[in-house]
Amino acid sequence: MGQVITDAHEAAQVLAGHVARASHTVFFGGAGVSTASGIPDFRSENGLYRQHFSSEYPPEELLSHHLWRERPELFYDFYRTMMCTPDARPNQAHLKLAQLEAEDGLDVVITQNIDGLHQKAGSKNVVELHGSTKRNHCMGCGAHYGLDYILHHRPIPHCSCGGIVRPDVVLYEESLDTATVEGAVTAIRAADTLIIGGTSLIVYPAAGLIDYFRGEHLVLINRSATSADARAELVIRDPIGTALHAALPTA
Repeated sequence: MGQVITDAHEAAQVLAGHVARASHTVFFGGAGVSTASGIPDFRSENGLYRQHFSSEYPPEELLSHHLWRERPELFYDFYRTMMCTPDARPNQAHLKLAQLEAEDGLDVVITQNIDGLHQKAGSKNVVELHGSTKRNHCMGCGAHYGLDYILHHRPIPHCSCGGIVRPDVVLYEESLDTATVEGAVTAIRAADTLIIGGTSLIVYPAAGLIDYFRGEHLVLINRSATSADARAELVIRDPIGTALHAALPTA
């Protein structure tokens, strides 16, 4: 197993050293990055999968391709309520990653999140593996729409052409976009330091992307153990925003 550091100061020093010496640093993050912004993750004690809903369907099915096609009114009701977060604001983790990129210390953020908070924080080079709630398109004519259109056109958002407007997010039963995956793989292969944060590394194929890393420093920042802990050089159990804030000085 990698070196598990529980002392926040020591962890910050080691992480800061890795980042300072790296030529190509990539950050790979999951739902835990946005929990401090008030967006629940999926599998923790207070996560989406542990909440109780009035629907007869579990969250995985409510966010599935077949339910979107067969019961769109149920899909959009759940999607608006649980997945759309127009008022969420970037937290320390988002802001520190954006700062690091601006200082040429970070090549790219690869995220499993669909909330757009990395871009809102100022990050420019973001690979969104599962898409974004901020982007939507008409299945008929291809017209593009923002999040507000989904929020305010109920129960099912339709385009002026009559086509249904669907979010540009990857639903259960759907494959990741090939070009997006290839971009993530290219970035990870080129990295000499890979920082993984806020993800349980359970969801595939996204979690499998770290297998392409051949660099020197693999750092894991997560409150609970993951399947990759044994491979990591450094494991930090602090909240990701706390760890990044301590390791990266304020500009």
